[in-house]
Amino acid sequence: MSEAICPVCPHHCRLKEGAYGRCRARKNVEGSVVPINYGKLTALALDPIEKKPIAFFHPGSYVLSVGSFGCNLSCPFCQNYEIAAAGEETAGRMIELAPWQLRDLAKEEIPRGNIGVAYTYNEALVGYEYVRDAAKLVHEAGLLNVLVTNGMAELPILEEFLPYMDAMNIDLKGFRPEIYKYLGGDFETVKRFIARSAKECHVELTTLIVPGMNDDFEDMRREAEWIAEIDSDIPLHITRYFPRHKMKKPPTDIKVMRRLKAVAEESLSRVLLGNV
Repeated sequence: MSEAICPVCPHHCRLKEGAYGRCRARKNVEGSVVPINYGKLTALALDPIEKKPIAFFHPGSYVLSVGSFGCNLSCPFCQNYEIAAAGEETAGRMIELAPWQLRDLAKEEIPRGNIGVAYTYNEALVGYEYVRDAAKLVHEAGLLNVLVTNGMAELPILEEFLPYMDAMNIDLKGFRPEIYKYLGGDFETVKRFIARSAKECHVELTTLIVPGMNDDFEDMRREAEWIAEIDSDIPLHITRYFPRHKMKKPPTDIKVMRRLKAVAEESLSRVLLGNV
């Protein structure tokens, strides 16, 4: 049996034949690591683009939003854990849509205000091949592509779909390596992903403020200063945490949220509060 190393994210899972990666969406099949969630959708909805959240890219429009299953982080406060923390056997009901079928469905929704496709809900990049293939066809049809991601992907993977991506919302979980270690991720990988993406498409960032994890004012000051080094006009969504999945802490204090916003505004021109 031949082992294979997954190239997608910094975990670089070393998989024996038939083994699954920690994302639960990739598997060693005959010596190649393949996405078993390709075209298998657990969620499909026409959403306001502001729900992604994206505030400064075609505001007031709608986007056909699709999700599958799997994620390469382990956030105890995950909002969509039913599919993000699931594998193929536990993700529930799915429909299968080939990239061309997704493109055609997006075109059918144009009369309802649809501008394209958003790859969202779970971590889309654990099955980046589907994002790449669908996004190319969506572009060729004259529609737009939006990605909602944790940014935990290596740059060669990003380059495969970046030419077809028009907008992204990227999670920035916090601004210390220890935070990413706690969540099962890699801080530097996410920073590289953000910096590269911002050169090619519209990028907005989201930081969910979890009490005791990333609500330090100096951390936010450093985060905002780093974002401003890329572009001070990058929108930052500072979002309020609510108990979810495995985490039962009380919601983030509104006063803390407002103070964090003020700190971020020392460096950034577009800071928004979410879930308040």
